[in-house]
Amino acid sequence: MAQITLVEAINLALAHEMERDPGVVVLGQDVGVDGGVFRATLGLIGRFGPERVIDTPLAEALIAGMTIGMAVEGLKPVAEIQFSGFAYTVIDQIINHAGRMRHRTRGRLTCPMVLRTPCGAGIHAPEHHSESPEAMFAHIPGIRVIYPSSPRRAYGLLLAAIRDPDPVVFLEPTRLYRLFKEEVADSGEALPLDVCFTLREGSDITLVTWGPMVPETLAAAGELAEQGVSAEVVDVATLKPLDMETILASVARTGRCVVITEAARTCSYASEIAANLAGEGLLTLLAPVRRVTAYDVVVPYSRLEHQYMPGKERIVAAAKKALEFA
Repeated sequence: MAQITLVEAINLALAHEMERDPGVVVLGQDVGVDGGVFRATLGLIGRFGPERVIDTPLAEALIAGMTIGMAVEGLKPVAEIQFSGFAYTVIDQIINHAGRMRHRTRGRLTCPMVLRTPCGAGIHAPEHHSESPEAMFAHIPGIRVIYPSSPRRAYGLLLAAIRDPDPVVFLEPTRLYRLFKEEVADSGEALPLDVCFTLREGSDITLVTWGPMVPETLAAAGELAEQGVSAEVVDVATLKPLDMETILASVARTGRCVVITEAARTCSYASEIAANLAGEGLLTLLAPVRRVTAYDVVVPYSRLEHQYMPGKERIVAAAKKALEFA
């Protein structure tokens, strides 16, 4: 067991699965010789060779199409799109082919692929490198969407994603890649998909979040605790299929909920969770569900990006607003 960062946990999981299953291949721009733009695939080409760690042209639609073809023919490809802002060109392939393969062939073919892409702001990159498009991917039928928030969960969830028989979009929070370390054992033990993780128990309010906003949400819960407020923190982790039961059970205990996302507000995934709470948990709510999101603007350049991203102060303020209701 070693103390490693989130990006190192990604590398560890990839190496483990490539060692365990010869059908696992990695492809994408610069994933081989350079080890990926964030070095998530560093060293893999030396261990497994260029036949299994494939440097592709700068052509995201081609990467997605190759990945789907490999998956249908029996391989387990893991493709990297360098930044989520470049992933929009793969949507045609994901919607029309990856997400429909099982349905189209009446179960004769599956598409066991993983599409990895770094996303989120906070690394002083231009706007095409700072998107948070999780709601867009979650809207696609037939696609599983995962967004880890720690090295341990990144390792276990990526193992599970590669082993899954259906297509997975695996979003990686760039801001958390090297933010902190955590003990991770290279045990090959996958974490369960389609479940939320309760990171902190509480009785007064539920804070629901995922991916890059988990550290800020935990910090907000700590500050609320200093003020006598017991906040429960739920990490969604798998956005689709959504484990709404865990969220509903938490809100039934606390009566209040704030949903936090780094994505823009309109049609964000926070809206989906809030709608589910209104539809299925209304009678347990003691206050309206509040959302803390980024603004409905293009991600600004580095001098303003931290004002764009929701932080601890905005989460605490939203929680206090919810607590105003008796």
